[in-house]
Amino acid sequence: MTEPDRPEHGTPDEHAADIAELERKSGTAARLFDVRSVIGGLFVFYGLLIGAAGLFADADALAKAQGININLWTGLAMLLVGGFFLLWLKTRPLRVEPPNEE
Repeated sequence: MTEPDRPEHGTPDEHAADIAELERKSGTAARLFDVRSVIGGLFVFYGLLIGAAGLFADADALAKAQGININLWTGLAMLLVGGFFLLWLKTRPLRVEPPNEE
């Protein structure tokens, strides 16, 4: 038995264009799921929640913490840490190196 003739799947230029497109999509996905964005976003989100709880603290909660509004200070610290991660992501974006063609 002989194999039937297979049609060519594209010219080398089309193949190179397909590879370039896949590399571009891979780089976009890597930047989208950069762990710094996840960590920074979560710290900002929870910092806002805890900071808001600190803004509405009652006298009993302050008495338990010896007069320190621990929720407010913790929320502010979390906002700073989250802001640091997001700033780091913005100033030093992830660069995906194309694979070596050897």
